[in-house]
Amino acid sequence: MSMKQEKIAILGGGNLGVAIAEGLLTKGNYDAANIYLTRRNIRSIEALRDKGLQVTTDNKLAVRESRLILLCVQPAQLPALLEEISPWLNPGQHVLISVITSISIQTIAQAVGEDFAIIRSMPNTAIAIHQSMTCLAFNEKSRGVEKEVVALFDCLGSTLVIEEELMAAATVLCASGIAFYMRFIRAATQGGIQLGFDAADALKIAVQVSKGVSGLLETNRSHPEQEIDKVTTPRGCTIAGLNEMEHQGFSPAFIRGLATSYERIQNMKKQ
Repeated sequence: MSMKQEKIAILGGGNLGVAIAEGLLTKGNYDAANIYLTRRNIRSIEALRDKGLQVTTDNKLAVRESRLILLCVQPAQLPALLEEISPWLNPGQHVLISVITSISIQTIAQAVGEDFAIIRSMPNTAIAIHQSMTCLAFNEKSRGVEKEVVALFDCLGSTLVIEEELMAAATVLCASGIAFYMRFIRAATQGGIQLGFDAADALKIAVQVSKGVSGLLETNRSHPEQEIDKVTTPRGCTIAGLNEMEHQGFSPAFIRGLATSYERIQNMKKQ
């Protein structure tokens, strides 16, 4: 079956579910009429119906009509959702893909049965513009659809297949990472304003510099320190600024932030 013919149900039209739907829609690999997006109250996502998506409150309908089932609800909502759709799930037909933080493959399998292909996915909201970094973990039953699922997320950014035990770390770096990098760009913008730029120009510079950083690392396949060495000169302004940032705890604070988010996810698993 081609991508155009594949039917996909996105159960949960929150920020991430909508971002996935919009990414699939704008990329054009999938037919809009074959994408189902559900939400209890569809008022906020009605505009997607005008773009050809199947917008509905009926999870059972979406499951019956689809093959790839993306679980995009909040963790607390998952048990009720799985109970609702389980009678309509068929292990020979359906592939379950969860983007839900802290919910293991085994937890889903216990609810729906051990015979299902179940994949954990951790994208981020940049999936809406085809720039997500998505990590994927597969159970044994899903090995036959690995290429298909990777291809789905590849058309929405970059993918990396990992062991499930790394999913909490992937959540911090991929999903929460969006917020962390946004905060860095905000700080760079505020610094630019303090140095004399107006807000719009400072933001434009900060955004483009961040694109350049990513592009250099990706193109040159280099380590950040190699690129840093290229712009630091003895007694120069760059090394002075870098040393002051480190003196103020820039790197340790960032790492502590990542570690704190990771600890929070680990605690969520125990609740």
